[in-house]
Amino acid sequence: MWIRVVRPSLLVALCGLLSGYAVADAPLANAVVIVIRHAEKPLEGDLLTPAGVARANAYPKFFKTLKIDGKPFHVDHIFASTDSKKSHRPRLTIEPTAKALNLDVDVRYPNKEYDALVKDLETHPYGKGIIISWHHGNIPKLLVSLGAPDTLIPDGKWPDQTFDWAVALKFDAAGKVIPKASKIIHEHLMPGDSK
Repeated sequence: MWIRVVRPSLLVALCGLLSGYAVADAPLANAVVIVIRHAEKPLEGDLLTPAGVARANAYPKFFKTLKIDGKPFHVDHIFASTDSKKSHRPRLTIEPTAKALNLDVDVRYPNKEYDALVKDLETHPYGKGIIISWHHGNIPKLLVSLGAPDTLIPDGKWPDQTFDWAVALKFDAAGKVIPKASKIIHEHLMPGDSK
């Protein structure tokens, strides 16, 4: 039986190299993900109300000037849930921002497939600034799937009449959510938004 002794300094260097590779390879390393609910909806139909259109049109300025912990938020990729027979609202809400930033809206994932979206984010690099526009009923589950604390959304349910929250999730160098750095941002885009 042959055993080769590896010098400790070489072993330390190898471990450092491997751990550095793992950290650098984490697609969500040092990323910020902003999750918003689609804008205001009518009682019937798949589009936005006039107030919803106004909110959607206010988002480009909001995202261009948004700072997270004093640093400008730069948008690299935008997701919205796939259009359905009942709603095109997540896409319509974020399209003006995508257009203003010269980006496409990635609509590959239906509302209930938020886990597939999260797996994609965890395995493919989309940049360090990501926006997700989704349906409010599944946003709490989406956030938890991303690693956010389940207490981030009060009572674990996005209020039916709340359209002015943006949830910011900060990720560490290993691509894991930093719970204390995750928060709800009150947008204050429209008259009547919560304080």
